[in-house]
Amino acid sequence: MNSKLRRRSVTNGSAPATGITFTKAKISNPRNPRRIAELEFLIDTGAIYSVIPSPTARKLALTKLDREEFTLADGTRRSYDIGEAFFELGERRATSKVVFGPPNVTPLLGALTLESLGLMVNPVTREVSPMRLFLASSRTGIGP
Repeated sequence: MNSKLRRRSVTNGSAPATGITFTKAKISNPRNPRRIAELEFLIDTGAIYSVIPSPTARKLALTKLDREEFTLADGTRRSYDIGEAFFELGERRATSKVVFGPPNVTPLLGALTLESLGLMVNPVTREVSPMRLFLASSRTGIGP
């Protein structure tokens, strides 16, 4: 879909190699679009929210909307601020919630952002492609 997508193979001891996908995307403040950063994101369909380093959130002057508690992979719990950012990936643009993570966090592109952008990840090939979009219709005869 996008020439900026990059796949890497990762091995874990004797486990077979698995592909992970990275992409560059622009992120900006939806209330001040002149503040823009381009980051390399790990596409993580297992993450609900996207994650960016908190210094990037400050640089973009993103507004804190909430604070949520998350359970990390090692079982510890941490609370992080959440805001909203504007994402640009290729020709696709959308706003999405974003977690203001620790300064050294790998930026993640989560499921909500992918869906907001109308994108999906093929679980076998790890390729990102446009979603097939559907609208439900009512067959009750009510409305246009």
